[in-house]
Amino acid sequence: MRTPKAIAGLAIAAALAAACTASPAATPAPTATPLPSAAATEAAASTMPSAAASEAPTPAPTQNACAPANLALKTPGTLTIGTDNPAYPPYFAPSSPDPSPWQLGDPTNQQGFESAVAYAVATQLGFTADQVKWIVVPFENSFQPGAKPFDFYIAQVSYTDARAKAVDLSDGYYFVAQSVVALNGNPLAKVTSISAMKNFKFGAQVGTTAYDAIKNTIAPSTPISVYQTNDAAIKALQAKQIDGLVVDLPTAFYITAAQLVDKNGNSLATIVGQLPVQAGPNAEHFSLVLAKNSPLTDCVNQAISAITANGTLAQITQTWLADKANAPVLQP
Repeated sequence: MRTPKAIAGLAIAAALAAACTASPAATPAPTATPLPSAAATEAAASTMPSAAASEAPTPAPTQNACAPANLALKTPGTLTIGTDNPAYPPYFAPSSPDPSPWQLGDPTNQQGFESAVAYAVATQLGFTADQVKWIVVPFENSFQPGAKPFDFYIAQVSYTDARAKAVDLSDGYYFVAQSVVALNGNPLAKVTSISAMKNFKFGAQVGTTAYDAIKNTIAPSTPISVYQTNDAAIKALQAKQIDGLVVDLPTAFYITAAQLVDKNGNSLATIVGQLPVQAGPNAEHFSLVLAKNSPLTDCVNQAISAITANGTLAQITQTWLADKANAPVLQP
């Protein structure tokens, strides 16, 4: 049993203990913040823009592969262009006199449809007129397999799949129709349909799409006469060895307006009509010829695209190939 004195001592001790454990305005001890790991530090750094990243990189200069100095040419600094000879109008216009070896037309004077096209392509590629050299290459040789003496060739070469296996053929610079020419007094001159032409005798230059048109579209019952040059085929027509000559339409205009005329300039022949043209991207067109897998082909196509887009090609076509004669489309 506890005495009053002892009870009083216990009360004082309890009060002192309570005072020590319930001190007002006690400030809690600060807690330590854990340091980030190395991986977390690297991830955070990757999301923060650096001074170097904020500056746009300077692009490296690109080399113009189609600049004259970078082209793989037959002669460095010179664009060598091949064409056939005689150089027929309206594709080439005559000079007075024509420089050797050119006949009927002069490719070097920048006159005539194909001369003008060639110089427009040359200009687009960065060549001046005095950096262009012309050489004679027979038409059929231009698209045969093998090495070429020219950088490109221009002479009414129509695109065909067979030719494209041996050489590169550019995008089209002229879409063309084949046409039939006959002497005025020949019964063929009065024909209006392809089916009515079957029994007539036709001729064309060897290796041309004109020959293909006779064979595949007209399909005559008599053998087709083939000539090494267009000039020889015209002479055969004039001598009445054939009834009809098939050529592209611009050539037909020239034959009837300038080549087969009397002393007074009156035409001795007529354009019977033009054969139907296949519509769409597969329509017959003239292409520039380049060696197979030529490094120049892409550059030439870019040049053709540029002179098409800026209106130069349309202007050249209007100047040199505007229709000058009636040439109805022949019915089947």
